[in-house]
Amino acid sequence: MAKLVTEIVSVLASKTKVAIKNTVYYGKVELVPPKLSDIPAIKDGFSNLISAAKNGRILDLSVREVWLNTLVGIEVVCWFFVGECIGKRHIIGYKV
Repeated sequence: MAKLVTEIVSVLASKTKVAIKNTVYYGKVELVPPKLSDIPAIKDGFSNLISAAKNGRILDLSVREVWLNTLVGIEVVCWFFVGECIGKRHIIGYKV
């Protein structure tokens, strides 16, 4: 029984080490602010988005892409409202 417990603990420890390693890696890569060299790519992305809206290329997207874009938009809006609630330290209104 003790041998089984030690094997389970060793397997869990190895899997959590991998998970923590991946989390730290993606945290360092994805959570950094944009660099000055990234600004032209960001500008191009916004201009492509605006031109796609003007030319109707949005209608050429697949249902999957539209669904993913909708989910990302909902996530951004939800985080905005969560940030507002955290900022005012109250859910409904400002405490005067």
